[in-house]
Amino acid sequence: MILSINPQLLQHIHMALQEDAYDQDLTAIATIPANQIGRATIISKAHGVLSGIDVAKAVFHTVNPAFITTWFKDDGEAIAPFEPLCTLEGPLQQLLSVERTALNYMQHLSGIATETNRYVQAIEGTGCTIVDTRKTAPGMRALEKRAVQHGGGNNHRHDLASGMLIKENHIAAAGSITTAIEACRALAKMHPDTWVEVECETLEEVAEAVAAAPDIILLDNMDIATTRAARAMIPSTIITESSGGITLANLRDYAETGVDRIAIGYITHSAPALDLSMRVQ
Repeated sequence: MILSINPQLLQHIHMALQEDAYDQDLTAIATIPANQIGRATIISKAHGVLSGIDVAKAVFHTVNPAFITTWFKDDGEAIAPFEPLCTLEGPLQQLLSVERTALNYMQHLSGIATETNRYVQAIEGTGCTIVDTRKTAPGMRALEKRAVQHGGGNNHRHDLASGMLIKENHIAAAGSITTAIEACRALAKMHPDTWVEVECETLEEVAEAVAAAPDIILLDNMDIATTRAARAMIPSTIITESSGGITLANLRDYAETGVDRIAIGYITHSAPALDLSMRVQ
């Protein structure tokens, strides 16, 4: 996913800056002359994976296009405590006024990249991959999903138009798994490259889904033994995915059942922010 600084992202940045009243920073106005030029360094205060450079650049340059930013690391690279990530030069009042907004973006996105990387490393060598979900902060999905990529994970569907995921409510409304898959297959003919995935919670549901032949079967909230049995029922022509109740503690056990991928909502909706700091020199 290539993230461009599009109008929607710029609008988000403007909203974040206005939320912090960056142009009314009374402390900076009181303590720093308006014409004073300064230099600052952003450093990491923890081990992790960096994400959010483009967004941070956009924040600084939205406030003042003349800011000079020099980056020493790239998105997706590992970072260590007290490692300098970039230097910034420009009016010191503005540097301090925009600091928190830029760091908020970077800390949040780097936290997602870092947590994703923990999950990716935990299943290394199994042939299974980690994918995200749509459990993202409103307005932040493109940024958060790219942070998942920076951590070594893959993206599931970006939005409701990117693919069809039949869940229990759809099945209840349609009447059966078979009927739901057939209805989605019919609509997919009018939407090229659209895939059909169905959620199954029991082996009986898996058997019905296999007969209807979706593109992907999601094994939802199954224990490891049931997941292994379900995987044995599904032909290699159908992608298998596990989700629900999976943590770092049992992640590798699920990956070793032979499923193709594991969907983890935690990496976007609950990843802790990575501690970063800016220091004026």
